[in-house]
Amino acid sequence: MTKQVRREFAPTIIIDDQDRFLLQQRDDIAGIFYPGKIGLFGGHREGDETFLDCAVREFHEELGYYIPPERFEFLASYEGPDLAIHGGTVCVNFFVVRNVPTDRLVISEGKPLIVSPLELGALEEKFTPTTRYALKAFFRKYPAN
Repeated sequence: MTKQVRREFAPTIIIDDQDRFLLQQRDDIAGIFYPGKIGLFGGHREGDETFLDCAVREFHEELGYYIPPERFEFLASYEGPDLAIHGGTVCVNFFVVRNVPTDRLVISEGKPLIVSPLELGALEEKFTPTTRYALKAFFRKYPAN
């Protein structure tokens, strides 16, 4: 009997203090999901933490900058098949945080990509599936951005 894999994680759409998006160019190394693709900062839930707790912790760990939970806005959730693990499922809660001072961040994973909303379309083919999902949800909720 095969144990079904379920991943739970909380990525965040980060918008800097100039209304640009901060994305993560993922490392191109073996053993990580979607190596070399463009993703969002965030990660997997640990223990009994909430998705919001996870988003806050991961932001601090990956960007070296603390933003309090009340600044994180819930955007959308997705639960369904995991495209990275055959037969697996995912549960993802997406958040948005705005007015992030990019000059104060210390990126510890991947490389930062800072892009204007108009530049996102040219990068779409390089997005991870969760990044594509989150950005579509963002622009549905905030069509003027």
